[in-house]
Amino acid sequence: MTLETPVVVEPQRPWKATPRELAPTGYLLLASAFASWAVVAATPMKGKLAYAFLFFVFGTASLSINKGRKLGRSAAVDSIAGSVAMTGAFLVFLPVASILFTTIQKGVKGLHWTLFSQTMFTASYSDPISKGGLLHALVGTLYLILISVIVSVPMGILTALYLTEIKGPGSNFIQFIVQAMSGVPSVVAGLFIFASIIVTTPVKASAIAGAFALSILMIPTVTRTAQEVLLLVPMDLREAGQALGATQWKTVATIVVPAARNGLITATILGVARIAGETAPLLFTIGGSDKLNWNPFKDYQGALPFYVWKGLLLGTPESIQRAWTGILVLLILVLVLFILARTLGGRKMKSK
Repeated sequence: MTLETPVVVEPQRPWKATPRELAPTGYLLLASAFASWAVVAATPMKGKLAYAFLFFVFGTASLSINKGRKLGRSAAVDSIAGSVAMTGAFLVFLPVASILFTTIQKGVKGLHWTLFSQTMFTASYSDPISKGGLLHALVGTLYLILISVIVSVPMGILTALYLTEIKGPGSNFIQFIVQAMSGVPSVVAGLFIFASIIVTTPVKASAIAGAFALSILMIPTVTRTAQEVLLLVPMDLREAGQALGATQWKTVATIVVPAARNGLITATILGVARIAGETAPLLFTIGGSDKLNWNPFKDYQGALPFYVWKGLLLGTPESIQRAWTGILVLLILVLVLFILARTLGGRKMKSK
């Protein structure tokens, strides 16, 4: 008796178009591009905007006609809607890609070995790029972000839990305050901390004062994002926990919050992204020192947004180059924090 070799059946994906089915689409897009070039060459319409507009018109029309001829009117309408949606997504992504490309292109020129080991205490923003660095600004930004997260994340998540799970007295008023805080101009937060803390208390301009100002901006972002995440947790999980005899707070702590962990991490990341580049509140709260300060509770502190602002304010080629490099370092810092938060959150979920 011989054993037959088992046949491995690969899963089929009927929704995925085959190369043969994609070929007509490629030819139609190529023809649309040629028609756009021909119209621009033969008419007064000129420029990149004309090419893009004509390509959208010709491409959408040709694809919808092809779909309608093969599959009917509904497929043609679906093709038009898909083209509009993809064009809208491209238009949204284009400015972001342009900003990233410009920042990388101009910021890389100012990178050097001593950038992360020196400060601007003994150098001027008009000096050659090889002199001085942004170590003081990088340390200050890390202090500001760390203290703001410590203050804002627990407060924002607890507020979101109260508004979504408890819904006790005053929840409507708290919801109104959170929404109102979302629209507070950043400079107002800095002025508030300056008038209420720096002027009237022993706490003077420092990293802690700047973090308090940034926390005012971060709390509503974390709260509103956490609310949306908590609302996505199925009500069945809450009911199951209470049906097993768990109290409400234990159900929330052991079931709801773990289920929404990744979303709460995202809320924290969005909050950090909201405050990482803020400059206006820092003008009133940190002093903007060019000297390295390891004490976040005393003396003036530097920050990357303040470093960028001073470089642009001076206006020399060297200072502007320092500003572009500071922007690039700030983007890299936010990206590193984002990857770190997602990685740690994913490991915790896998371990459980």
